Amino acid sequence: MSLRLSAAWPALAMAAALGLAAPAAALAETPAAPPTQAASRGFHVDPVYYTLDNGLKVVLLREPSVPTATVGVYYGIGFRIEPRDRTGFAHLFEHLLFQGSENAGKGVFIDLVTNSGGVMNGSTRFDFTNYYEVVPSGALEAMLWGEADRMARPVINQEVLTNQQGVVANEVKVNVINQPYGGWPWLWLPQAANTNWYNAHNFYGELTDLENATVGDAQSFHDSFYRPNNAVLVVAGDIDIDQTKAWVNRYFGVIPQGAPVVLPDISEPRQTEAKQVVRQDALAPRPAWSAGWHVPERGTPEWFAMGMIDQLLGQGADSRLYQKLVQEKQLTSGVQSGINFGLGNMYNYNGPMQWTVALMHDANRPADEVTAAVDEVIAQIQNEPVSQADLDRSRTKIRSQLYGIVDQSTRFGLVDLLATSALFDNDPSNINQLEAGFAAVTPELIQQVAREYLRPTNRTILLIEPGAAPAANAQGGAQ
Repeated sequence: MSLRLSAAWPALAMAAALGLAAPAAALAETPAAPPTQAASRGFHVDPVYYTLDNGLKVVLLREPSVPTATVGVYYGIGFRIEPRDRTGFAHLFEHLLFQGSENAGKGVFIDLVTNSGGVMNGSTRFDFTNYYEVVPSGALEAMLWGEADRMARPVINQEVLTNQQGVVANEVKVNVINQPYGGWPWLWLPQAANTNWYNAHNFYGELTDLENATVGDAQSFHDSFYRPNNAVLVVAGDIDIDQTKAWVNRYFGVIPQGAPVVLPDISEPRQTEAKQVVRQDALAPRPAWSAGWHVPERGTPEWFAMGMIDQLLGQGADSRLYQKLVQEKQLTSGVQSGINFGLGNMYNYNGPMQWTVALMHDANRPADEVTAAVDEVIAQIQNEPVSQADLDRSRTKIRSQLYGIVDQSTRFGLVDLLATSALFDNDPSNINQLEAGFAAVTPELIQQVAREYLRPTNRTILLIEPGAAPAANAQGGAQ
């Protein structure tokens, strides 16, 4: 998902930083439309879902409100499970697939999108890599042909690899090494909070690892993960379902399936001791405070409650952290929070994750004062059940946020929800149950979740102090 780079909130730049950089067709996402239709009827979709003989999961949804089609191809490979000695490789390989395929040389697919008046992009996340196009409905067949060709026959050679190694290395320098707050908190906090290497390594990539990648590495990576039986194809929009099925079968059905993907163990042990990491940032003008708490497993009642807690404590000017830290104590001018903060949303990941709170503050207000104020807010919901009014307001906010995701005119948010539900749960219609999950949250469950998951011993604090950066951490690795 493309987000505009923001010097004030560098975490929000991460989705763009890990996405495709540069082609003219890779435009910023269209702003979300007002949630009028979704809010009036309740959120419900009826996708057509099936699996090809080669294992490709296919989700089709006719949604003709705008005369366009949105195509998303999601592969079950994110930076969380890239090779141990090739950090940043999942992101590097994402770039390689924009360099052309056997029947659509470099720039051909991009021109197909651009000349139709469409947009395209791609990104690498914790648990998937995705590619998408939004085009007039009449260009749909060409998009399916192009996506199928680069799934089956990408051009992987030394010229392409060398070119993209340079592009990605430059991204690391621009977005991390030479950027104030460059890795805060999206890159450094997971490294500090997690103990399993798969969750705790520098997923943007150490420069030496990126430089040492070989063509053989890239080909092996493609053969292992970029196969139809490790992918989901979503087509949503003003489409004819039967015609789209025929095209999907024609272009994707002939691609051979690969060996079953065996994922590593990415589980995290229960954190039992508080952690704190301090990093010096020579370019940062002000100190920054951030913290992460491990959250309940995705899809559980406790996870829905954690989403409500995020709304209650960190989302908007009516949130308790904003009221305490900004309005009452004037420790900062703003607070940001979220599950899967800076790299997506609380719906599109599948593994250990954190709830993150992040803010910048003046040098004359010590970090301990911020920590104490945050603890004070958290203690409130641990010791006192939230009122029904607060619960209702949080539920309204999270429903509005959900409608904002699915009502984008590009349909990208809707495609993302459908694709990740198919990829992780084998059921894209699971997205119809999200509202019910939040509706079932009670004040008692919020209190229970706050006591278990917002305890200090489940927290990792990451502080940024202006000053000289230690040489050992020049590439963005964890201290």
